Amino acid sequence: MGRRMINGREVSDAQVQEWADEAEAGYDVDELRKRWGRPPRAERASQVVPTRFSDAELAELMARADREGLDRSAAIRAAVREWARA
Repeated sequence: MGRRMINGREVSDAQVQEWADEAEAGYDVDELRKRWGRPPRAERASQVVPTRFSDAELAELMARADREGLDRSAAIRAAVREWARA
């Protein structure tokens, strides 16, 4: 078997065994939820809604997002809010 690499760093057999032992012992799922992932945007977790955009649509969206200092997700949410309130 070849070398095990994570983020460009070699991982030893001892480290792999340590991770395996930790996993077999079990994890506190509630504690993991506190540490990982994005913070919720509302009282509960938000839904991911996959949407397809053409190159032209995405370019228009990103041009306006850049002008307004928004990232792509915030720009899409703003556009949906504007459309839904009309």
